[in-house]
Amino acid sequence: MTDQTKWGIHEVQTKNKAIKYQRDLVARAMDQVVKMDESGITDLMIEIEAEYERKYGENVARKYTKTVL
Repeated sequence: MTDQTKWGIHEVQTKNKAIKYQRDLVARAMDQVVKMDESGITDLMIEIEAEYERKYGENVARKYTKTVL
């Protein structure tokens, strides 16, 4: 068993919780995608691209080609 008083244990536990949360989030998102039909997936993809452009700006978005089904 790991000594809980050692330096860095809290940081490791926090990192592990964040990784688990991301994995759970991806799993839940995949469950929802499976339930969607093709038009719902296309709408979601458009929303994601719009959010990406809003968040990172046009300079970063221009580097990547956009693909829409």
